[in-house]
Amino acid sequence: MPTQTELQTVLDYADAHMDESLERLFELIRIPSISTVSAHSDDCRAAAQWLADQLGVLGFEASVRPTEGHPMVVGHKTDAAGPHVLFYGHYDVQPVDPLALWETDPFEPTLKPAPNGDTHIVGRGASDDKGQLLTFIEACRAWKMATGALPIKVSMLFEGEEESGSRSLVPFLEATAQELRADVMMVCDTDMWDRDTPAITTMLRGLVAEEFTITCADRDLHSGMFGNAARNALQVAADALSSLRGPDGGVAIAGFYDGVEDLDPTIAAQWKRLPFDQNGFLSDIGLRIPAGETGYSIMEQVWARPSCEIHGVIGGYTEEGFKTVIPAKAHAKVSFRLVAGQDPVAIRDAFRSHIRARVPDDCSVEFASYGASAAIALPLDSPYLTATRHALGEEWDTEAALAGTGGSIPIVGEFKRQLGMDTLLVGFARFDNRIHSPNEKYDLSSFKGGIRSFIRVLAALSELKASN
Repeated sequence: MPTQTELQTVLDYADAHMDESLERLFELIRIPSISTVSAHSDDCRAAAQWLADQLGVLGFEASVRPTEGHPMVVGHKTDAAGPHVLFYGHYDVQPVDPLALWETDPFEPTLKPAPNGDTHIVGRGASDDKGQLLTFIEACRAWKMATGALPIKVSMLFEGEEESGSRSLVPFLEATAQELRADVMMVCDTDMWDRDTPAITTMLRGLVAEEFTITCADRDLHSGMFGNAARNALQVAADALSSLRGPDGGVAIAGFYDGVEDLDPTIAAQWKRLPFDQNGFLSDIGLRIPAGETGYSIMEQVWARPSCEIHGVIGGYTEEGFKTVIPAKAHAKVSFRLVAGQDPVAIRDAFRSHIRARVPDDCSVEFASYGASAAIALPLDSPYLTATRHALGEEWDTEAALAGTGGSIPIVGEFKRQLGMDTLLVGFARFDNRIHSPNEKYDLSSFKGGIRSFIRVLAALSELKASN
């Protein structure tokens, strides 16, 4: 267990060598590791090898592991006492299109002064996820160079297909579960609460994504000849879709809320203390009336309550002009964001039963699934959560927020299912980082603060006992 003097020595080392850390980030950004474009396969391999080499310098047993897609990077340094952390990140990035909207070369990182006095690191992957990923590596580097060792056992897993569906991740986890299993997982692909408040994401919603096709007549029909008498597939679909929500904004599928519990009072009280502009949240997008369940705040609606959304309805004539056709087929895409306690398979089955019950006997419906993943909720009494929260508070001089997120990160569920580990989601991105967009940036204060934060987190976790 490091002393306070040792911790300060490591922090001082990181500060003194921050320019070197930044140059390493620049090197990684310059590798155009776009996973969705086959022409960049060699670049993805180059990024993986660069990371393995960096881990090797720090004394990790590191290797680039082939998959059917882009390779994984695995590194282990487990010669310390205390708990064992598995850190996950991804080295692949999104395509840069539209290139014309970039103010600088996407793969030539640029420092730009910000109006608030900060500096922006501009480049594809600067935030998502190369800058985030390197904050942890550089924290380990500081510990190794300043003291000769890491304070806890650390393994690392970096993938190259996060931006293209993580197709190789599940088979890889299945094959390496015993090797990768640790006491706790740590993921850096998340945001701070605001510019000055760090956050630990403790709640991730699950996701069920479905498409259905309703078929009525055996062909499109003339509305003058068959109107009223023949079923209209779009009308059947519209009636079924409109039945998914009740007048109170809740989801009207039987059994949908089975297993859903009210928000933990500790989290509810903390959320009320967090700075959040409910009116501004909607007014910024041209709206003013919340559409979710009545009786719940907007923050609760998007973080702690399950949802149902219609993403697309297709059928009939949609080209220029007008055509009086009764469509024989209609397609609709619907998703559900789930919370802890909901079974994604049960939700999928209940949705399908709900739709089938509203399709007339002389019509038919077919379904296609685009995934079903469960929600994740980190236990609030986790000692890893408590230690990490304390460490973040020490660095940022403010209590770290315990945040939820309305989105879904299916890979976190896979880590739980395959490796049996809870995940700490700690990142230092900011909401205006323009990830996936032109002129993506990562604040220099995020990079520096992230490195220093993880130095403290490693020290805090060293005070805990290993659980396996």
